[in-house]
Amino acid sequence: MGKINVGRVILGGLLTGVVINLGEYVLNGVIFKADWEQAMKDLGKQPFGDQAIAIFVGAGFLLGIVVIWLYAAIRPRFGAGVKTAIWAGLFAWFFASLYVTIGMWPSGIFPERLLLIGCAWSLVEFCLAAVIGAWLYKEEA
Repeated sequence: MGKINVGRVILGGLLTGVVINLGEYVLNGVIFKADWEQAMKDLGKQPFGDQAIAIFVGAGFLLGIVVIWLYAAIRPRFGAGVKTAIWAGLFAWFFASLYVTIGMWPSGIFPERLLLIGCAWSLVEFCLAAVIGAWLYKEEA
C-alpha cells in the first residue's frame, strides 16, 4: 500500500466541495429558498445570513476533502474507480446527512418535507461529488 497523495486529496476534495456547494445552493438557495426563510421565520429567527452561508460553504469544502481522503484510504482495498468513490460518498452521506436528518426529524424544528428531500438530494449529490473528485485523485509514483 502506498502513501496517500495529500496534494491530490486536497485538489480532488476541493472539486468535490464545489459540487457539494453547488448542489446545496441549487436546493436550498434556489428551490427551497422561500421555504427555508419561512421555516426560520416560524422559529422567530432571521433567514440565514452571509456568515451562516460562509460557514456552510466552508463545511462543504471540508466535507469534500474528507470524502476524497476516505476514497484514497479505501482505494487499496476496494480498487480505484467509480464504485469505490460511490462507497466514499455513501459513507459521508450517512454521517453528514442521514444521521443528522434522523436526529432532527423527531424534534419538529424544521419541516419534515425539507429534511427528507434534502437528505434524498444529498444522497445523489454526495455520490456524484465523490465520483467527480475521485477522478482527480492519483497515487504518488
